[in-house]
Order: sequence, then structure tokens, then C-alpha cells
Amino acid sequence: MVISIQLSERQERIIDIVKCNQPITSENIAKKLKLTRSTIRPDLAILTMSGILDARPKVGYFYTGKTTLSFISEKIREIKVADRKSVPIVVDEESSIYDAIVTMFLEDVGTIYVTSGGYLSGVVSRKDFLKNAIGGLDLYKTPVGVIMTRMPNIVVTTLGETVLEAANKLIDHEIDSLPVVEEVSIKEGEKAYKVIGRITKTTITRLFVDLGNNE
Repeated sequence: MVISIQLSERQERIIDIVKCNQPITSENIAKKLKLTRSTIRPDLAILTMSGILDARPKVGYFYTGKTTLSFISEKIREIKVADRKSVPIVVDEESSIYDAIVTMFLEDVGTIYVTSGGYLSGVVSRKDFLKNAIGGLDLYKTPVGVIMTRMPNIVVTTLGETVLEAANKLIDHEIDSLPVVEEVSIKEGEKAYKVIGRITKTTITRLFVDLGNNE
């Protein structure tokens, strides 16, 4: 995805011309700039694709009132969790707290998802590990399932949600990551979640950097 967030001086001049003379044809825009139509064709393409200008056949160009910022906002709303999710770090509920801690530090993550029978059953964070290590639990013998936050008290996201929706969940619930899940039916009337990815605060930061770098 390529998003232009900076307009050239000529593109800014084209916007001003259209604002003052709309509807106006590309030929008349070119005349006012003392350029050829072919010269400004790429500029008009960028401005129309970004939604700043609207082109109507046999009529001309109109200014839509949109800005590059509103264009970026629209694009962010189109980006799905499926486009930005990363690989989840998962341990089994019967794994020891010690093994889970080792996994967390080897993978350099702040949250680990816990599964039972292959389905999401809990979430455990660095804070959980620290609190229980200080509390004197036997880290080698105690299963991670004892200290995790259990379903249904886990906030999740899905492939179909937007990254913006996921980011709002991170902020609203003051958490560092969301498991990306796929809902499956395991029994009649009973459903479970299969963990297929993760969205973290780092994911959102990387997206912001990518947009800023025009990537």
C-alpha cells in the first residue's frame, strides 16, 4: 500500500485552481499553470486517487473538501487485522510457570497466550509472572494455568476486524496485545477460539511508522 501524505507545490496550486474555478477541465488547469495537459496528468491522477479531487467526464474537476489527513484516516479504517497480524506465542496450560517465563524471554514478548486442547483458555503477562514469583509459588512445579487470566475474561480480535478497532480495544482495556482468533464449534451449542495470530501495541506503532514513511 502506498499513501502519499505530502503534496508537491504544483499539486497544491492545482487544488487552489480547482477550488476557485470548479468545475474546470484539465485543459484549462494546464493553461492556468502554463503547462501541457500531459505534464499535469500524473498530478491529477494522484489528487483524484487520494480523493482530494473528483473528476466527472465531460464536466471537469471538483474539489471534494478532503485533505491528505482525511485520506490517511480512510485508509487506516480499511486496513484489516489479517493484513498486520504477527505470529502468536503460545504455551499449553499444563506448562510450568518457569517454562512459560523462559518462552516469554526467548521470544521477547510481553504476553503469552495459553491453550488447552488446542484452544485459547487464557492469557499471561510479565506482570502476572512477576507477581507470582514474588508471591513464592514453585515456578518449576506450578502450571501456568494457575496464574493466567481465563476465558471469558479475555479480549480478542478477528481477521475481519480493522486494525483501528483492535487499537481501540488495546486502549479501552489497557492491555498490551490481543490474540487474533478464529471461532470454531466444538460441540453443539459450544464454541471455542483457535489462536491464529496477535496484534500488539508494537503492531500499531509499526503501522504508524510505515504510514509516515510512505510504505
